[in-house]
Amino acid sequence: MAKVKINRPFTLLGEQIGVGERKTLALEAAKLYTHSPLNIPIEVVNGVMEGPVLMVCAAIHGDELNGVEVVRQLLAKIDPSQLRGTLIAVPIVNVFGFIHKSRYLPDRRDMNRSFPGSERGSLAGRMAYMFFNQVAVHCTHIIDLHTGAIHRTNLPQIRANLADEATAEMAKAFGTPAVIDASLRNGSLRSEAANLGIPVITYEAGEALRFDPIAIAAGVQGVDYVMRHLKMIRGKRPKKLPDPIIAGSTSWIRAEVDGIVRAQVSLGERVIKGQILAYISSPLGDSELELLAPKGGIVIGQQTMPLVNEGDAVFHLAYFASDNGLVEQQLESFIDEINDLDDELKTAELNN
Repeated sequence: MAKVKINRPFTLLGEQIGVGERKTLALEAAKLYTHSPLNIPIEVVNGVMEGPVLMVCAAIHGDELNGVEVVRQLLAKIDPSQLRGTLIAVPIVNVFGFIHKSRYLPDRRDMNRSFPGSERGSLAGRMAYMFFNQVAVHCTHIIDLHTGAIHRTNLPQIRANLADEATAEMAKAFGTPAVIDASLRNGSLRSEAANLGIPVITYEAGEALRFDPIAIAAGVQGVDYVMRHLKMIRGKRPKKLPDPIIAGSTSWIRAEVDGIVRAQVSLGERVIKGQILAYISSPLGDSELELLAPKGGIVIGQQTMPLVNEGDAVFHLAYFASDNGLVEQQLESFIDEINDLDDELKTAELNN
């Protein structure tokens, strides 16, 4: 067994974080109209032993809040004296969007479609360039935390390019029963980091502008499992957890008419081809359309707003090579376990 080496001071944004220390940094992103600086808060925890440099970041879309709480809980439990390597925690990347409760930046651009960015581009491009080159490039691994968009909710899931072995191992270690083999999308943090050989997984769970206890507890647990996998903290991934089941493809089922939606299925539910997913009716009920599943799969995302226009995405289905019934059972067991974990965390907080 190789001997563990003592860590070295870590430098980020011109600041040095000593061995076994933690330090809060501020990356100046831009200025408000008042000329007040707007900073991206970053906490660096530098362990006493050598190891990976893991970044856990949230709110690249400013209205996606579950990840912010995941990062807070993660930092509360990390002990530098027991850490191997370095943890870079960024709870709010898109500070403009966070302040305005918006997915986007003031220029209406999506920061997660603007990487690697440009020093002389749009505001989104400039912020992406600064964050990518001053923070992301210093990492060896990245976990990017997301939720569904506004009025959409996602089942806890990992999205990753499974063609990359290191990325696939991180995705498996996270512990969600459903993993989406998602191709890299140009302009995303995941894509640009992968171009530099940095494995990145994206955790999706819950809805924008909402705290979802299950999504948060699953996120904290998943990051913990990945850190164990990377040997940054002690312990192994529990053997009782089944291996995740890989979805090779997904599709959104869209409304064919305008109207009021009455959903007949929910997140994590197995559906079969031709099953009624929802009824879309007029306000007076004089017309009604059945929204049907095009083939069998699992509901991994859905719209929460009961009002739709023609063409709106209503349900997100994932399609698996394995038996959908097995996937549904694993999802149910996973949710039960996360509910128990959430209860344990609440009890611990009350006792502290």
